[in-house]
Amino acid sequence: VLSYFKWSQSAFHFQHSIHSYIKLFVLLAEGRKYPKIRSLLHIFVRQVTPIPISLFCHELISSGNNSWDNSVIFDMLMLSFVQNGNLELALECFKRSADYGFKLSSLSCNTLLIGLVKEKRIGNVEFVFKGMKKRRIVLNMITFNTVICGLCKSGKLNKAGDLFEDMKVYGLAPDVFTYNVMIDGHCKSHGMARMYKADLLFKEMVQRGISPNVITYNTLIDGFCRDDNMASSVRMFKEMKKDRGLKPGLVTYNSLINGYCSRGKIDKALELRDEMLAFGLQPNVVTHNVIINGFCKSKSLKEATSYFDGVVRSGAAVMVNALTFNTLISGHCKSGKMEEARALYDMMLEKNISPVVSTYNCLIGGYYLHGNIDMGEILVNEMERKGLKPDVITYNIRIDALCKIGETRQAVRLMDGMNRKGVKPNHITYNALISGYCLHGNTNAAVFMKKRMESDGKSPNVVTYNVLIKGLCKCKKLEEANKFLNEMLEKGVLPNQITYETIKEEMLDSGFVPNVEG
Repeated sequence: VLSYFKWSQSAFHFQHSIHSYIKLFVLLAEGRKYPKIRSLLHIFVRQVTPIPISLFCHELISSGNNSWDNSVIFDMLMLSFVQNGNLELALECFKRSADYGFKLSSLSCNTLLIGLVKEKRIGNVEFVFKGMKKRRIVLNMITFNTVICGLCKSGKLNKAGDLFEDMKVYGLAPDVFTYNVMIDGHCKSHGMARMYKADLLFKEMVQRGISPNVITYNTLIDGFCRDDNMASSVRMFKEMKKDRGLKPGLVTYNSLINGYCSRGKIDKALELRDEMLAFGLQPNVVTHNVIINGFCKSKSLKEATSYFDGVVRSGAAVMVNALTFNTLISGHCKSGKMEEARALYDMMLEKNISPVVSTYNCLIGGYYLHGNIDMGEILVNEMERKGLKPDVITYNIRIDALCKIGETRQAVRLMDGMNRKGVKPNHITYNALISGYCLHGNTNAAVFMKKRMESDGKSPNVVTYNVLIKGLCKCKKLEEANKFLNEMLEKGVLPNQITYETIKEEMLDSGFVPNVEG
């Protein structure tokens, strides 16, 4: 039967009905030919479209008298949908299975959970997990680890922590994967005590006799580096090598090199790069980008260029990318070396590395910053011809530059144009315009722009108020400046150093004592 079924399909391009497929599935299930059902289901989910799940359920119940076989077929169907990337129909299968009494396996449900986590559909992950519990589908380590991983990646650390504790109720103990996922979640969160909690989990896993692996240490080293705690990063680095006998990899070294470069300690970063080479590890494009960026941040443009030239001369494959060029172009633009920046752009094209929006933003920003607005606009037109759409950063660069030279009308027209093109102005856009008006003494227009900002759903921040207060003070409108100072405090916007300096230099030093309410 199966041979004839396949032959009629291939020989005559015959499209079998859902009914025919189900009849064959039932026959194969009766003969326990499960691998053949699985193979045929992969063809079925790709060829039969659309597939109404409710119709499939009705046909299956009508054709098959064995409830166990029916469940096996339906379970395999859901699994096939996941494996063929159709999560929507797989979810529909999960929902319908309870209505028709089909029992699902842990394997198919876990595979669905993994697919949903990969697609970051955490709401669906929680729905499936709750459904599994309600239907008493066996929850195993893969189930818990997958759901905990999804919750951590979406920042739901409290829920992940609850599930972490619930494992014990099901007779399961967290393994190295569980701890790694939880540690990674805390390291990447924005909580005040994130690294403290990550370190506590690390100590707990060691106390429970679970050996940390390279992933555990890489996660913690990177987390401590990002937390500006190089001492703890280095301690972990030494521990993994000496106490655990683990071999650091590219990820380990790149995290530490980035940590040192971010703090301007380029010498330390280069020492680690040399250590990598001594251990037979070749730096990759990430390593080079981090070091070049470190030189640029430290305003060591000559050293950054020299390092870049050395990488290019080495001739190794994929040693530079768009980010490498962007970093150097940005460094040259900020230093006013526009010819060098343009030469790097040309080199990019020679190497068949396509410039991206951020590449153009660096160059446009450089030309605008140094007064060459015409060249900046030529580049805007060039990027649009190449099919790259200017983003909010592109517009903000241009608006800010126009405001600084007094071309606020043109800047407003540009903001109106970005709105029409679907690019939404942000705080930086409005603050640039408010600053431009204040810089040239047009405080009425600045106040109006603040109102427009608010009507656009954006609450003024400390920069907005600082610019307005200073602008009003410069125009001797001290009472109005005082009004905005009180409004700022009333709305819970915390003053910063610039606010206090403005109050002292523009108000107190001129004999005006602000009346702060509340």
